[in-house]
Amino acid sequence: MAGRRKKPDLPLLEKVLITDAGAEGKAVARVAGMVIFVPFAAPGDLVDIKVVSKKKSYFEGRIVKFYQYSDKRIQPRCEHFGLCGGCKWQHLDYEAQLYFKQKQVIDNFERIGKLKIPEFEPIIRSDEQYFYRNKLEFSFSNRKWLLENENSNGENPGTNGLGMHLPGMFDRIVDLNNCYLQQEPSNSIRLALRDYGIKKNLSFYDSRNHSGFLRNVIIRTGNSSETMVIVVFGYEDDLVIKDLLDELINRFPQITSLFYVINKKNNDTINDLGIHHYAGKQYLVEEMENLKFKVGPVSFYQTNSKQAIRLYQVVRTFAAFKGDETVFDLYCGTGTITCFIASNVRKAIGVEYIPSAIQDAVENSKLNKIKNTEFVVGDIVKTLNQDFIAKYGQPDVIITDPPRSGMHPDVIKQLLTIAPEKIVYVSCNPATQARDIAVLSEKYNLEKIQPVDMFPQTHHVENVSLLLRKFQASEQ
Repeated sequence: MAGRRKKPDLPLLEKVLITDAGAEGKAVARVAGMVIFVPFAAPGDLVDIKVVSKKKSYFEGRIVKFYQYSDKRIQPRCEHFGLCGGCKWQHLDYEAQLYFKQKQVIDNFERIGKLKIPEFEPIIRSDEQYFYRNKLEFSFSNRKWLLENENSNGENPGTNGLGMHLPGMFDRIVDLNNCYLQQEPSNSIRLALRDYGIKKNLSFYDSRNHSGFLRNVIIRTGNSSETMVIVVFGYEDDLVIKDLLDELINRFPQITSLFYVINKKNNDTINDLGIHHYAGKQYLVEEMENLKFKVGPVSFYQTNSKQAIRLYQVVRTFAAFKGDETVFDLYCGTGTITCFIASNVRKAIGVEYIPSAIQDAVENSKLNKIKNTEFVVGDIVKTLNQDFIAKYGQPDVIITDPPRSGMHPDVIKQLLTIAPEKIVYVSCNPATQARDIAVLSEKYNLEKIQPVDMFPQTHHVENVSLLLRKFQASEQ
């Protein structure tokens, strides 16, 4: 029997200068040709790094000693920073966050897409760096991560908790005392649910064995001061569920919509499950300029409501509508962009593969008395074809807002075949956006880009790109 392969000895690198911010919120150091990704570091830190793993083209390490702190470093606001993993850039000054997000867009376009960067306005900053999210999901767990003071105070802290998963650990959560991403009553509701479950001796979910009663809670808050709560249980127990939900209603009159879900599956998705309405309204209302959008328990809506308006305003400005255009809105979700630009065009067609999202889109169009939109359910790879063009007409503008993985190669081929005058490409992943635009550059010039900070305290950035068909661009 062959013995186990001996793990290679990984070095300790001394007095290394952190030089850049990299992928997945990690910082970057370079030593003798080695590229090392380091979490929770800031460009300008001088540190000792223990290399912990070797990959094909880079290394991963962790800081073991500081010699000098970066002038971009600040004290994180959250006591859970470094454990939760939700806000990996809380230790960076906000101006530095904006700089590195904008740099991320440029680097990806130049390095991955080999694209020439056009002139662009600085990244659009968020007025609120905390309490900007309108939706958060928390997990119950019977295996919370014990903090040092909990291990050393001589008392049994218990292992039930409610919070966020530790990065890379599906079965452990950080039991949050505070979360600074969503406005109240989010924090108070989460703590009340945790304490109620412990007090009543209810079983918290076991991710290893897929058992337990309390599983997840989703809290949505609207810009109209409404609050929606969806409590997810691992199995049915009508009496206990009623007591818990009644406790929430009595304690939190701010809750305007209350739902519950029974999830017996081995994954946490609830879109395919029965959503039981328990009390209050069946939706929240979000407002954007003069439009209103109904947001249900599984509806998609941009998680930063105020920045979503600015993002969509960029889309509208880039498209420079004249009023007589036919527009295709690909990956339209619940039709927010489709409805937002509808008054500026002749007709707008939204396409999305999730039926419930299209139902929301149709409802939102009716709610706002919009008459020139249509919505189509279908996989865009299969739906966007010549029959589709024959039915809805040749588009003058295509807006595309795909998932982080970007557009399927067949969709890009279809865009090149359809060849609208303009493509406005919205993305939350500049790397896949740059990759796709590089292929589209066969027929399109990259005219404008505009980064938008939708997610302060994280490395994520939204970017809008305007592509003009080449012969059209040369005529202007």
